[in-house]
Amino acid sequence: MRLLFVALVALTLAAAVGLGSTWMTTTRGTEFGTLTIGAWTARPRIGTVDIDPYSRATITRNGELPIGAGDGIAFAATRDDKKKPLDGRCDVVVSGVTPAARFWTLTLYDTKGHLVANTLQRYGFTSEEVVRGADGGFEIHIAPRARAGNWLPTGGIERYALMFSLYDTPVGVATRNRRDAPMPTVATMGCP
Repeated sequence: MRLLFVALVALTLAAAVGLGSTWMTTTRGTEFGTLTIGAWTARPRIGTVDIDPYSRATITRNGELPIGAGDGIAFAATRDDKKKPLDGRCDVVVSGVTPAARFWTLTLYDTKGHLVANTLQRYGFTSEEVVRGADGGFEIHIAPRARAGNWLPTGGIERYALMFSLYDTPVGVATRNRRDAPMPTVATMGCP
């Protein structure tokens, strides 16, 4: 009887640890196969058959539809280049140039993965509509109050994420650093 009790306790403990670790990896993600350049992080293998099982479980749980490896790559940022969390009450500037791509989008999401509601119904910019400088670079201001030029309203939410998707680009599994893919900088300029 004692052996049966010990076996049940061991199985219960193993099931709790297994289910707990699975829940944590599907809700918080994993670092397997990630590519980090400045504030931007991507998982180049997520749209391939080489996807790791944890990323596959996360996609299934969240109902995401990842960009296929032949189509492009998606980078996310929840912190600026100095590792400060992106705060919708602060002024943040995304600036610079982008890696070679036929088309790109920069979109603003809340922490639950929903578009940030605002009265202008502006949720992002594309490579075709962003206003650029003479050198080809751009500045996108992400702030609660209106700014001249490229501006994304945050609505003053506390935390948000930026999704930078590159389509028809050579950036992917073989990319290792900023020299291979010159990503825009993300800088917090000030908070009220």
